[in-house]
Amino acid sequence: MRSFSSRGLAKKFDEWTSSPRIREFRFTLYLIRQSPLIIFGIGIGLTVALFSFLAPSIAPYGEQQRIWTELRLPPSSTHLLGTDQDGGDVFSRILWALRLDLYTALIIVASGAVIGILVGALSGFLGGKTDEVLMRVTDIFLAFPGLILAMAIAAALGRNWGNLMIALIIVWWPGYARLIRGQVLVEKEKLYVEAARSVGAGRLRIAFRHVLPNSIFPLLVAVTLDIGGVMLTAAGLSFIGFGAEPGVAELGRMVSDGRPFLFSHPWIAMFPGLAMLMTAVGFNLIGDGLRDVLDPRLRR
Repeated sequence: MRSFSSRGLAKKFDEWTSSPRIREFRFTLYLIRQSPLIIFGIGIGLTVALFSFLAPSIAPYGEQQRIWTELRLPPSSTHLLGTDQDGGDVFSRILWALRLDLYTALIIVASGAVIGILVGALSGFLGGKTDEVLMRVTDIFLAFPGLILAMAIAAALGRNWGNLMIALIIVWWPGYARLIRGQVLVEKEKLYVEAARSVGAGRLRIAFRHVLPNSIFPLLVAVTLDIGGVMLTAAGLSFIGFGAEPGVAELGRMVSDGRPFLFSHPWIAMFPGLAMLMTAVGFNLIGDGLRDVLDPRLRR
């Protein structure tokens, strides 16, 4: 077996940490630490994620648990955010609702991004008839207002939460495809692509090993911004009856169920609405900060 001295290992470690990619990554982390808005947004995002993950452990009451003798009680030491019209603990239901809404947003954004990356990368790199066909299909979806299209698809499939997720995935991927295609068209004309061709690299290898990794940064910003947007859209559709069924712990549904009591018992709708607002603001701050950090024109 070949052995390495401690000096040799230290030399290799120094070479690795001094590489351009590592230096760029360290500089990016430095810029993130210098941005109060990103730190604040990350704090909100991590808090929401932590509460969502730990909801089964920290929620005082179960997702569907009701206390029929304690309807519409105001916030107190027993019920931190009061109870709703059915005797449900508002604080517990918000934790369960955050769990559902964040999980839904992550699934929708991840699925839409994967579809958009594949379509956009193939369209931009291959060009020709492939580009024409894929972009015309994309344009068909982009021709309709996203909210209206999601409502139509959800109504056609059936009004439940799973079908709402499918509808939003269908609505969300075309924007990612357009974004990736534009970035790929710029990247594939650069010199490093010609250099890769000159040493015999295949088209798919160049596309997915070289061009796509250098085109992905704007998508990271868009994905981060869209997590909050997807949560608001799903909650909005649920608010008007296209998603969660009555009684389900979901933020939009909770606001809808509490609307008749907005003036007499405002905490029933107010606290779920504030939770939804703070979550969206947190992810938007992260996305705006990442855009500033990752844009070479703004970071120097």
